[in-house]
Amino acid sequence: MDASRLAIVIAARDEADRIGATVEALGRVFPGALVVVGDDGSGDATAAVARAAGATVVSLPRPEGKGGAATLAAEAALAAGPEIVLLCDADLADSAAGLRVLVEAVERDECDLAIAIFARRVGGGFGIAVGFAHWAIQRLTGLDLQAPISGQRAMRAEVLEIVTPFAPRFGMEIGMTVDAARAGLRVREIPVELEHRATGKTWAGFRHRFRQLCDFVPIYLTRLRRR
Repeated sequence: MDASRLAIVIAARDEADRIGATVEALGRVFPGALVVVGDDGSGDATAAVARAAGATVVSLPRPEGKGGAATLAAEAALAAGPEIVLLCDADLADSAAGLRVLVEAVERDECDLAIAIFARRVGGGFGIAVGFAHWAIQRLTGLDLQAPISGQRAMRAEVLEIVTPFAPRFGMEIGMTVDAARAGLRVREIPVELEHRATGKTWAGFRHRFRQLCDFVPIYLTRLRRR
């Protein structure tokens, strides 16, 4: 596709060590695409590194979580009038180039929302947070997803308008998936060769996944009441 019709949205907090490589990889595979980084009140040089790599940066004055930063970046991206929007995490580095397959699936009208499955699992804990996300989405929509909280997603601009503003913090992906399915949109998962910063079975990793789970539960309850 003509990359000038593509906008890429990245939410980032304290990702100065990887955001530059991520933006540069996306620039190589999608030359001319608008890359918007939503800086979630980072305490490091995330914003400066992203700008140096060629991204447009919009910043929150203080951390609000992934959903808030991604919503801010999505609003800036939609203002540019793209045809397709790609969402991705900040820590993919060079592997972000593999996201081309998501964009191509949407461009070929194979689905309305394309979600990346990591072809190779790296790190992770005992699967409690992901298991809850899978259960919640399946109960609310009937979808049986392998990667319910994957942040790598492509969609047409009109789909992004339906699923924004995103749910707060780490509830973003569950809320987006449920809202898309309830709008009658076609959701498809696609394996992609990707790498990211793995947390693993460490104290920091368990704390991260506990925070995720704490964000997942209220999003599930909110969507349950809306049904």
